[in-house]
Amino acid sequence: MKQTSARSEAAEPGPAAAGAARRRGKALEQAIFEAALEQLTSGGFARMTMEGVAGAAQTGKAALYRRWPSKLELALDALASTLPARTDVPDLGSVRSELMQLMGTYQAALDSPGGAAMRALMAELDHDRSALVKDFVMGQVMEPARRATLAVLRRGEQRGDVRPGAATELVADVGLALLLYRNKFSDAPVTAEFCAQLVDEVMLPLVRPAG
Repeated sequence: MKQTSARSEAAEPGPAAAGAARRRGKALEQAIFEAALEQLTSGGFARMTMEGVAGAAQTGKAALYRRWPSKLELALDALASTLPARTDVPDLGSVRSELMQLMGTYQAALDSPGGAAMRALMAELDHDRSALVKDFVMGQVMEPARRATLAVLRRGEQRGDVRPGAATELVADVGLALLLYRNKFSDAPVTAEFCAQLVDEVMLPLVRPAG
């Protein structure tokens, strides 16, 4: 009888083990975001559910709704967590090197689980919700990329490898806009080779000094 009791006690986790397995704070948030991204990429936004995310993250559905009133808001926060913290580029000595680094950063983001989730989200959202996605893309993706590209181009003007007056918002939007277009509408992948082609055949001709 004593052996059976000891075996039973060993098989059941005690309070310390249960507490160690319980996620809190940033660990729980990360688990929720990973579960949301996995649901987006595997089944699309239509099949993503708060119940499914809560189950995968091992938390309660009520805890999700206290922070995210809708699954769209949760999806957007999960996407935001995958974006590069900063896209500033140090002085690398040439505008080409700096643009290549920027495009490489964006390529990596598009190839990440977050990039796949963004494609799934944008493919399935109805018109009423698309405004929220548009605001997210503009505020979290396009605006930071525009600022980073403008900084590169303005530094190039000072260095002399960018034509004076070429550092405009329209020119700065071109690179990422073409990457997003290819990511959303083309079956061809966004590769390092495509980024180099984009820089050499599109972006540099737009800003290169005359002659």
